Amino acid sequence: MKPRRYPAPAPAIEGDLTIWRDAVVGEVSGFRPLLADVYRRTGDQLLPLVAWIHGGAWRKGGNKGEAVGRIPERLIEAGYAVARVTYRLSGEARFPAQLHDVKAAVRWVRHHAAELGVDPARIGVWGESAGGHLATLLALTGKDPELAGDVGVLDQSDSVAAAVVWYGPSNLLSMAAQNHPQGLQDHDDPDSPESRLVGGPVQDMPKEAAAASPVGYVSDDAPPILLVHGDEDRIVPVGQSIELHQRLSDAGARVELRIVAGADHCLIGADLEPEVAASIAFLDRTLRPRS
Repeated sequence: MKPRRYPAPAPAIEGDLTIWRDAVVGEVSGFRPLLADVYRRTGDQLLPLVAWIHGGAWRKGGNKGEAVGRIPERLIEAGYAVARVTYRLSGEARFPAQLHDVKAAVRWVRHHAAELGVDPARIGVWGESAGGHLATLLALTGKDPELAGDVGVLDQSDSVAAAVVWYGPSNLLSMAAQNHPQGLQDHDDPDSPESRLVGGPVQDMPKEAAAASPVGYVSDDAPPILLVHGDEDRIVPVGQSIELHQRLSDAGARVELRIVAGADHCLIGADLEPEVAASIAFLDRTLRPRS
């Protein structure tokens, strides 16, 4: 049987944008098709692309909602193509389904790179909160066939060349211990987002929780990663980014950490503009060819 190719939909031209909406990047039996929207400035220039992964505690959200800091729009303005991707939520499937889904989106983009006007060697990822967790895993497991899954186009690489991670969980087993003094949830509770992701209380399922934790996939060949986190985050403790930064640094990987003073989750309480600008500058350094 020939593998499914999932053709790109007809693009729409809106102003100076070319948009491929609701592209089916994969299908899972008994589940709605997995979709992505791809945006780029109209033209024939080959662009780097950034996959945007939304947050929502793995429980809610989608690729069409307003993103914190207008990040997808800012990327397009900065000369990037953007793929806003979807994934199965924790009420629909347990981990690693979510990782398989975002990998399918990257493989679909790479398969259609010529049609989309995208450079397949310059694909990055940016995620926030739960999307940051998936972005980190995507960056760290691009060479791991055991985590590729069987969703969508399968004969392409799902590796990325850079990752920006905003306040993402990195170790499900240490979140409770690192919780903010005014933390808004018990991460070890059976109803916590982390427990729902793995299918039970994380401390009762250490193997599954570890498998869903980016810190377990750190290696020296990780792509460049930027971590951004508020030091007053009451949802995802800032210790999560500190821990991941330390492990990546110890492994010799290229990693940068920006701790935003006084910022809660979603960087509430801080000026988003310098953080968005710094994150785009990081992508410029890693995804744009040197002159």
